[in-house]
Amino acid sequence: MAETDYDVLVVGGGPGGYTAAIRAAQLGMRTAIVEQEKLGGVCLNWGCIPTKALLKNAEILHAFRKAAEWGISYDNLQIDFGKIIKRSRGIAERISKGVEFLMKKNAIDTINGHAWLTSPNAAEVRVEGKSPRTLTAKQIVLATGARPRSIPGIAFDRKRIITSSEAMSLTEQPQSMVIIGGGAIGIEFAYFYNALRTKVTVVEMLPGILPLEDRELTKQLETSLKKQGIEILTGTKVDGIRAAAQDVTITVVAPEGGGKRDLRADVALVAIGVQGNVENLGLEDLGVKVEKGRIDVDVNYRTSVPGVYAIGDVIGPPWLAHVASAEGIHCAEVIAGKNPEPIDYTSIPGCTYSQPQIASVGLTEEKAIAEGYELKIGRCPFRPLGKAVAIGETEGMVKLIFDAKYGELLGAHILGSEATEMIAELVVAKRLETTGEELFRTIHAHPTLGEAVMEAAAAAYGQAISI
Repeated sequence: MAETDYDVLVVGGGPGGYTAAIRAAQLGMRTAIVEQEKLGGVCLNWGCIPTKALLKNAEILHAFRKAAEWGISYDNLQIDFGKIIKRSRGIAERISKGVEFLMKKNAIDTINGHAWLTSPNAAEVRVEGKSPRTLTAKQIVLATGARPRSIPGIAFDRKRIITSSEAMSLTEQPQSMVIIGGGAIGIEFAYFYNALRTKVTVVEMLPGILPLEDRELTKQLETSLKKQGIEILTGTKVDGIRAAAQDVTITVVAPEGGGKRDLRADVALVAIGVQGNVENLGLEDLGVKVEKGRIDVDVNYRTSVPGVYAIGDVIGPPWLAHVASAEGIHCAEVIAGKNPEPIDYTSIPGCTYSQPQIASVGLTEEKAIAEGYELKIGRCPFRPLGKAVAIGETEGMVKLIFDAKYGELLGAHILGSEATEMIAELVVAKRLETTGEELFRTIHAHPTLGEAVMEAAAAAYGQAISI
């Protein structure tokens, strides 16, 4: 091959793209990254990070409202919605600049613009008002991410019918909001806006919220959210949305022939999932195989065209930033001629950051039964644990699912105040094929919430001490 500008050209600067670029540079390859907006992608600028900043506000408000239980009193609690939003946007901006620094630190060229592949080894970078620039590379990695999916026939007007991006940058707090979709994004925004005293209604087409999570725990979470004041309509379909100047009307169909009803709100947030950004990249002309809105890849993220790779949301679920990052590292190492172990997609943690939080890894009870396993299941509620009582966070439980024959951990599910932090121990345990006995014979510090993991494992074998 003739001399090229770069060894690796990464298209897209989100968690998958910038991680792939950094790993490629670490491995000694001349690397560039093309991004038409800010580095960090949706996750950093409009997703994972700024939403967690908003959710922290909700947690603080929740703590203030329970202050009397702790012997603390105050007067005139007020909310400055604009400042809450400003803080979140500032955090996203700061971390985006951190990614810019990482590009410079690793000698990665950052090129602003939209990339259009003209061959397996070249891309034309287009910037409005400027002449296109052609970059050549031995290998190209597509990491263009995804965008919110819309309801067929209903367009986002970004004012009354909004996406998650608008939901975290509104200039005024809505008095009422209907959230269409009870997945992680929908539930997190429901928790946030409800804490600010916006009237929130969640509409979910399936029988329960968070349909990928263990049903036993999502039922408990649903009960908790309803107690907090969130209206949740499950098994309910959206029949239409009509936006007006001052509000929006959502027509829904109740389950089991319950008929139609109209829900009126200041805004409707559509949170029904995402779709890959596969358009306007030149993939059709190159012959890159795209199937059902995602780029088709093999176990090493090679597309159907040699020299072109794809990672992250653009290749389909699971649509998670940490998955895209792992794929980026693997892809860079393959390009460098290494032989990395394929990613274990059965050991990917999933997290929802409402309060209580829910986090999981591996099989749900329902899926494990469907796959034919005989199970041992251990549960430990937080309520009996000294640490949970001391900090006033007794809601939820740890639920562990083991293969009865070999004792291997098949799935772990946590509902509780620190579930998203606690799940890491169980991701490691599952990846190392840990057994139930190994877990409950591993001494956990006392008093901690983590003791629930040890006790849940022991409970599966009839040896729990505290419950």
